[in-house]
Amino acid sequence: MRATRASSVMGAVALAATLGATLLVPGASARTAPEPVTQPSTPSQGCDPIDPAACLLPFPSNWHTKKDSSTETGRRVDFDPASMPRNVQGTAIDPTEWNRSDGFSPGSMLLARVPGLDLDRTGAAPITDIGSSLENDAPIVLLDLTTGERWPYWAELDANAVGPDRQALIVRPAKNLIAGHDYAVALRDLKDGDGKPIEPPTAFADLRAGKGPGEAKGAGEPKGAERAALRRRARQLAPAFEGLAKAGVKTEHAYLAWDFTVASTRSLSERMLHLRDDSFDQLGDAAPEFVVGEVTENPADDPIARSVRGVFNIPSYLDRPGGPPGAGFAYDERGLPRRTEGNKQIASFQCEIPRKALADPAVPALYGHGLLGAEGEVGSGSITAMAAEHNLAFCATKWAGMSSDDLSFVAETLQDLGKFPAVPDRLQQGILNGLWLGRLLTHKDGFASDEAFRNDAGTSVLDADADLAYYGNSQGGIIGGALTAVSTEVERSALGVPGMNFSTLLNRSSNWAPFEQIVDTAYPDKLDQQVNLALIQMLWDRGETNGYAQHLTHDPLPNTPEHRVLMHVAFGDHQVSPSAAEVQARTVGARIHRPTVAAGRNPDKEPYWAIEPLEYPASTGSAMVVWDSGAPYQPLTNTAPSEGADPHGDPRNDRAARAQTGEFLRTGRIVDVCSGAPCEAAPRG
Repeated sequence: MRATRASSVMGAVALAATLGATLLVPGASARTAPEPVTQPSTPSQGCDPIDPAACLLPFPSNWHTKKDSSTETGRRVDFDPASMPRNVQGTAIDPTEWNRSDGFSPGSMLLARVPGLDLDRTGAAPITDIGSSLENDAPIVLLDLTTGERWPYWAELDANAVGPDRQALIVRPAKNLIAGHDYAVALRDLKDGDGKPIEPPTAFADLRAGKGPGEAKGAGEPKGAERAALRRRARQLAPAFEGLAKAGVKTEHAYLAWDFTVASTRSLSERMLHLRDDSFDQLGDAAPEFVVGEVTENPADDPIARSVRGVFNIPSYLDRPGGPPGAGFAYDERGLPRRTEGNKQIASFQCEIPRKALADPAVPALYGHGLLGAEGEVGSGSITAMAAEHNLAFCATKWAGMSSDDLSFVAETLQDLGKFPAVPDRLQQGILNGLWLGRLLTHKDGFASDEAFRNDAGTSVLDADADLAYYGNSQGGIIGGALTAVSTEVERSALGVPGMNFSTLLNRSSNWAPFEQIVDTAYPDKLDQQVNLALIQMLWDRGETNGYAQHLTHDPLPNTPEHRVLMHVAFGDHQVSPSAAEVQARTVGARIHRPTVAAGRNPDKEPYWAIEPLEYPASTGSAMVVWDSGAPYQPLTNTAPSEGADPHGDPRNDRAARAQTGEFLRTGRIVDVCSGAPCEAAPRG
């Protein structure tokens, strides 16, 4: 998830020290975290009465929605401002942008707090045995109420919690939930470390037994507002209990049960599709405006003939001229991003022209850079090697929203998550910038018209008959899936070390540590932190693969072709968890190279559960290939790897892996470069 570690992660370390210090409350020090801010807990303030641990628990939940006939799901998220998490300064997250959604993230983790819970004693499905989540007597049930289908997951306790009192139970879907569907969750037959049953919260015990508020043994008399909230909650939960019973799920020993609705495809994608369609309608048959600013001619023995840098114009849909970091969308009467007349972004680009292209035009390809990086990554050794070996002309621009320009603002949002909506807004603008750069690569009046992209005979070095390709690594693989899903020109993409979603990835990434320092200072309570990650994922979906995965390959978005993806995963990756890549593979229907890794390397009961094998040569469909360079398997908890060398960059630096990627980008064929054996990459050392 990085471009250049020195420029991004080390920059975050400095920001953590600077910004984190500004949030310390009086009497606190950099070594002593401030006390958590007490969250409101009464039903009158929007809190769910069945789980008193935190105001938004359990999460996600239709308790925090309202009926709305204007949406695709018939619901709208309705977070009460008083119920939202607060930072140490007492500033609550403004829910306005969340409340535009008609449901929750398709990849949302499910959160609750169960004091004393022992998952092993309970028999809950761990990350190493996802298949057991579908067993009839599974203690945690995730049920699609729309279809009646049980849904796979794994369960874990937050390993980052400093104590059991504020430790989240996290249930992660092993395949993304379906947009627009309703789901029910049941936690039943839960046990503590001694194997004893854990009693449910009093309010839920009343509802489960069909009793009125306060009728359970030993319950106190609820206040008026609390009584009304419990009655409303009982009515609201009735369909969930009915659906669970219809599916044969017994709930008489349930600790907790609730339901929620997943956001519709429209809610997840309509902003990005509007940016695409509106801007390209304005562009018409023309090419975007661009200026070549610098051309570097390389020596004759360099396999890259020249590097070309410049800028191009794109309509900006952000609410400040030029769309700088911190700018977000303003909305029109339809609820779509509104562009102010004349508002443009000036984006920089860098292109690498392989020497082969001077005689044989190269396949035009977009490149996506890593975490908080810049377009200059396209000139790094592994990418120029790919370009030279397979005659690919890569061009890159910054991922506006998560580039080096955005580092300070991203760090600032971690102090006050009410500012976070500007990140995915600008990120969608960044995806649009990539789409417009793609048009420059394919249009006859684009780059092909400039002498910087021509040989000595005046012929374009870009193959006008070739399909536009996409290749990205790390963040470029994560956001690149979203770009691919909405692109009308890119039909195949190679996603290097990808995964989804960010709320799963962050705790499991070695790159998160400096940012976590900021979060620990601003939101020191670890239970609140998990709620916050789930919250921001709802908005992040608009600018990363997670929100588009259901339509990334088959069943494309409106006015969009089908796409194919090749995913290269680094075994034991320290920065992008391979577990998150497996979720993505299941969701997009990618098949996997087998044998995947050598015997004994993967601790799962059924390694790569429910991912079908890949049959070579593949000229249709999508694929996932795991490259093993000897790193230890990733932790089985939601923590970052710390043992051994990081293999994150090994696949792109392996010539065989590049050969497979290059062939796919050029021809669409996926070939076996591992001779029927597990794919192994040489460690960089």
